[in-house]
Amino acid sequence: MKYCIINCTVSAKEEALKIAKELVDSKLIACCNIIPNIISVYNWNNKLQEDNEVLMIIKTKAELFENVKQKILELHSYEVPEIIKIPIDEGSEDYLNWIDNQTLKGSL
Repeated sequence: MKYCIINCTVSAKEEALKIAKELVDSKLIACCNIIPNIISVYNWNNKLQEDNEVLMIIKTKAELFENVKQKILELHSYEVPEIIKIPIDEGSEDYLNWIDNQTLKGSL
């Protein structure tokens, strides 16, 4: 598995944009889709929560995952942010090559 998608939820579009721009500018990721207005239902501190959140769908190379995770943890406002790595088993060769060309070469 050479490529992956990382799902991450944040509290607001501005936070998503800040994180996404930092990740793209540092060449840790090729792209981030930002999907506003999702509703998350979860249990936190023994209390049922329902919040509006923003979903970030991040595309990068699997070898950069740890660096992306650390950068998200630095910038994220949540105590326990969602950072989930999903392998990309197959994809358009042109798109996967584009990911290669947009991200750092080799492991950091």
